[in-house]
Amino acid sequence: MKVQFDRRGRGPAVVLVHGLLGYSFSWRHVLAPLSEEREVFALDMPGSGFSECHETSDAHLSQAAGRLLKFLDVVGIGSCDLVGSSYGGTTALYLTATHPARIRTLTLVSPANPWSRIGRKRLALLGLPFAGLLFPPFARRIPALHRLSIRRMYGDQRRLSAETLRGYSLPLVRKGVFEHAVRIAHNWHSDMADLQRVLAGAAETPTLILWGSKDRLVELASAQVLNRQLKNSRLAVMDGAGHLPYEECPGDFLALVNAFLAEHSPVRVLDGK
Repeated sequence: MKVQFDRRGRGPAVVLVHGLLGYSFSWRHVLAPLSEEREVFALDMPGSGFSECHETSDAHLSQAAGRLLKFLDVVGIGSCDLVGSSYGGTTALYLTATHPARIRTLTLVSPANPWSRIGRKRLALLGLPFAGLLFPPFARRIPALHRLSIRRMYGDQRRLSAETLRGYSLPLVRKGVFEHAVRIAHNWHSDMADLQRVLAGAAETPTLILWGSKDRLVELASAQVLNRQLKNSRLAVMDGAGHLPYEECPGDFLALVNAFLAEHSPVRVLDGK
C-alpha cells in the first residue's frame, strides 16, 4: 500500500500521526520547527489524505496500528518519539501498548478514547448499515459540511483561515476517504474495548497528554482518566484551544512538546557540532 509522507531534518526520529479525515497537512505549522534538531516524518495514514484508499481494507484500530508499524519498518525507524492527534493519537497509543520497545516517548493530543462521551450519537448513526452507502457520496458533494466540521475543531474560530479550510477539504473529494472513516465508526465500540485490553502495555512509556480547554470533539474529563491509566504520563491543558492546538497555538504547542522531548529524548550531537 502506497503511503505519502513528508520527511525533514536529521537526528532522532519523530513521527506525527494525524486524526480522522486529516492528513500530513495538519502538522504544517510545527513540522519545520520540530525538524531543526530531529528527523521528522508526517505521513498520510492509509485510507486518508493522499495515501492509497482501498474501500475494502480492514479499518480496525489494531490494523491501523499495524500499518503505522509497517511504515516505521519500511522507512527504517527502529525507535521514535511518536506524536498522535485524535484518532491518530488512539492509533499511536495502541501501537505503543503493543510494541513499547519501538516508542521512546509518546505525545497524545486529545486522543479518542473509551471514556469520552461526546459524539456517541453521531458514532451510532454512522454505525448503521446504510450509513456506509449513503454518507460518503453525500459528504463528498457538500463542501459546507467539511467547513462546519473543521470549525467545530477550533476553540477560537477567528484563528481559522481560508487556507486551512481549503487544505483540509482537498483529499475529502477522493473516493475511499469517507468510506474508510465510516468503517472506523462501525468498529468504534469493539476497538475501544480492544484498546482498554492492551492499554497496560503503554503504562511505562514517558507520555505527554495535551488537551485544548475548549475541545468539543473529545471530552476533557476523559483526559484525567487516561492520565491515571498511563502511570508515566503528565497532562497539560492548553487554555482556549480546541481539538487542534498545533493549528491554533503552534508556538505554545511546540514549547510543551520540545520541553518534553528534551527531557526524555535528548537530541544527539551530530558531526561534532
